[in-house]
Amino acid sequence: MDFFGLSEGTIRLTVFASVFIVMVAAEAAFPRKKRTQARGRRWFTNLALVVLDTAALRIVFPILAIGMAAYANEQGWGLLAIINLPVWLEITIAILLLDFAIYGQHVASHKIPIFWRIHKVHHADRDIDVTTGARFHPIEIVLSMAYKLLCVVVIGPAATAVFMFEVILNASAMFNHSNVKLPLALDRWVRVIIVTPDMHRVHHSVIRHETDSNYGFFLSAWDRFFKTYTSQPERGHDEVTIGLSEHQTEQPSSLLWSLFLPFRRS
Repeated sequence: MDFFGLSEGTIRLTVFASVFIVMVAAEAAFPRKKRTQARGRRWFTNLALVVLDTAALRIVFPILAIGMAAYANEQGWGLLAIINLPVWLEITIAILLLDFAIYGQHVASHKIPIFWRIHKVHHADRDIDVTTGARFHPIEIVLSMAYKLLCVVVIGPAATAVFMFEVILNASAMFNHSNVKLPLALDRWVRVIIVTPDMHRVHHSVIRHETDSNYGFFLSAWDRFFKTYTSQPERGHDEVTIGLSEHQTEQPSSLLWSLFLPFRRS
């Protein structure tokens, strides 16, 4: 599909590359936490997972979220398709509902054992930086897209709203996973609305009650409303251990190890 005279893929790739470069530069200039591992092998694994995830989606699904939104609208499916609202309000509501749906999915990926086995690939990363935001097992990406397609059918958002949400979600995932030190006063104000790197870093702590908090990817309101918000890690950001307590080795930086992690005995 085309937006603003450019293809959807071109815009998404441009935004992804731009945000990635900006966050890498910011991590180099203003690092929040000292790395425990060299970037080379980690980055190869995390970015290779992006390639595998993209290939899996293209193989499994003949239509993705934006295409499904366009088709659902043609069929008159979904809540927003049957309610006559101003365009700006419809897009706003659609983004809010989709973000809430992703929050709920994230909670489920921690609370339901079979989903947690797959989601552990994301949490096994022993450092957290801009590439961690794209580190997901292909099975999780396929399941996530199936869930997203269902949400699109139920909500009935315009294709433009889904496009905007996916761009926002990808950009915010890279931002809040980045190893960037924001001024504390700025972080305090920004996290009132959106998830900041310091807020999401708590979620990647090895301490389980911290891992089971701060589930939001874009808006911070859901964690506050559902009381899953934790302000700061109890050991402080300099001392917090990132990853999974049972996998504090070099193995999470291996691509094959990461791909086979969901199938290993706990």
